[in-house]
Amino acid sequence: MKKTALVVLSKGFEDVEAVAPIDVLTRAGVDVTIASTVSGPVAAAYGSTLVPHMTVDKVTNLFDAIVIPGGMVNAEALAVNRTVIDLIKKHHAAGKLVAAICASSALVLGEAAGLLKGKRATGSPGSEDRLTACGAIVTGVHVTVDGNIITGMGPGAALPFGLQIAEYLGGRELPDDLAARWRIAR
Repeated sequence: MKKTALVVLSKGFEDVEAVAPIDVLTRAGVDVTIASTVSGPVAAAYGSTLVPHMTVDKVTNLFDAIVIPGGMVNAEALAVNRTVIDLIKKHHAAGKLVAAICASSALVLGEAAGLLKGKRATGSPGSEDRLTACGAIVTGVHVTVDGNIITGMGPGAALPFGLQIAEYLGGRELPDDLAARWRIAR
């Protein structure tokens, strides 16, 4: 059965932190759905625009993974959106993969959803104090996996972050092949 991933974003998401995981997961054969807090095209922090498949309030099913891109404006908006936080908590409680990168690691998974207590995690440089305040064990590496939670450091980690999600969902072979073709150290 084909794996599924929900990518959740709002205005001001970090361009590469959304696009790179979407691209990697699609290449890995994952059925990716993009949901936003608003209807219509969503502007990223640095000029990209994505057209979501739906708004978050229309999400009724669980996916194999829920992915939260960073970008401070995006992370702040998602952290106060009850629908988004409820979706994250439902996925986590059901044992589904929950992944966040950059500012969303601390603000969304840590502070708003409360999922990082006692978990190894990474996030945007400068967010170490916020991660620690949430009870996370800060690793300071590009991508960290702890159980069904994957966190990424920032834009430079977007491809390895996407590859790690793909590996979690479908095994190591395809992500390793993509990494080798793209010359990405894993």
